[in-house]
Amino acid sequence: MSATTFDIDSLKVILREGAGMDETVGFDGDILDSDFEALGYESLAMLETASRIEREYGISLDEEAFVTARTPRALIALVNDHLTASRSA
Repeated sequence: MSATTFDIDSLKVILREGAGMDETVGFDGDILDSDFEALGYESLAMLETASRIEREYGISLDEEAFVTARTPRALIALVNDHLTASRSA
């Protein structure tokens, strides 16, 4: 895909397709600052999410940085930083 930006809607699609959705979580609300674990996404689901992001956006995420991105807002920023860096390389 190699898109130029990554936003909350992009993340929701990847979470739904790759990791499924916890039906008990209000996924359509403001989730930007919610911890992924509180949203029902454990480490295995997040590994699948990282793999899909890398594949669909043509980037390689630093594992340590990915692990510290505990909220959608932090993950979106991380992905967009990588997208920006790959465009300027």
